[in-house]
Amino acid sequence: MCHVVGTTQRRLMLFAGRSHPQLGEAIAAHLGISLGPILLKTFANGEIYARYEESIRDADVFLVQSPQGRLNQHVVELLIMIQAAKLASAHRVTAVLPYFPYSRQDKKSAAREPIAARLMATLLEAAGADRVLSMDLHQGQVQGFFEIPVDHMTAVPMLADYFKYRGLGDAELVAVSADAGGVKLAKRFANRLDADLAVLTKMRPAHNVAETMHFIGDVDGKIAIVVDDMIDTAGSVVNAIDTLYEHGASEVYVTATHGIFSGPARERIAASPVKEIVVTDTLPVVLNVTDTKIKVLSVAGILADTIKRVFEGESVSELFAGENALF
Repeated sequence: MCHVVGTTQRRLMLFAGRSHPQLGEAIAAHLGISLGPILLKTFANGEIYARYEESIRDADVFLVQSPQGRLNQHVVELLIMIQAAKLASAHRVTAVLPYFPYSRQDKKSAAREPIAARLMATLLEAAGADRVLSMDLHQGQVQGFFEIPVDHMTAVPMLADYFKYRGLGDAELVAVSADAGGVKLAKRFANRLDADLAVLTKMRPAHNVAETMHFIGDVDGKIAIVVDDMIDTAGSVVNAIDTLYEHGASEVYVTATHGIFSGPARERIAASPVKEIVVTDTLPVVLNVTDTKIKVLSVAGILADTIKRVFEGESVSELFAGENALF
């Protein structure tokens, strides 16, 4: 069975793009269905083609795509999937973007820069998306770029519970925001663990280069857990780890929703004194034998529960007890 029938007899149908099919399969398994059949291919000149291989007329269609690696191709593929669904008379098309592409370009930090996150919202709407689901957006203003509903999910409770039950002994815990913009995220994490809060501030002297500048808080003799929304090249993460040990932390852990791990990230993590880095599978993370410090938790259950609630017209915020609010 590749769909769920709701109380209104409308069908829920789930399809996955080529960016992260494993996550699509896991979500479908939680929903008790199979992924819907869709033909996706790339022509010799790079054009992308999509065709649904069964009727989706009047169905509630959910499209899972988490762009990474070939990010721009995955974005275009999703736009084409959305348009194909609208032209096939789907009742509603929801773009499920566990990781929202271009989310870091959410404002103008210098003259003559784009606001690419706003452009992504415009493209999704122009393609015909009726709704967007995403997880732990980089900043709350991304929601405001849309004129269609955006349901925001969070992995913070799951990540915090992992450390809560991990068995870290009786040592005091401190949740550390990786930068000033992530304080609210770290505060929610700290509240979940009844931990103290500390803040690192940083500057970026060049593209993909981060330097820790100041530290506010007390980690002396305590276990520090750096909380961020994503880890890309791990440069700022390694700087944060070193800074926390310099300030007397007994152990340092790192957690983030999105494990991008670009370029030298894994080598930097392996060479750092961090105890463990915990991320989720919003993006595909294939662990190598050398990635002994990286732990991956699945968000498939969270995504499936959210999709089911949206399909049945129930509250998404109740699922997260309000902790998914970007305030």
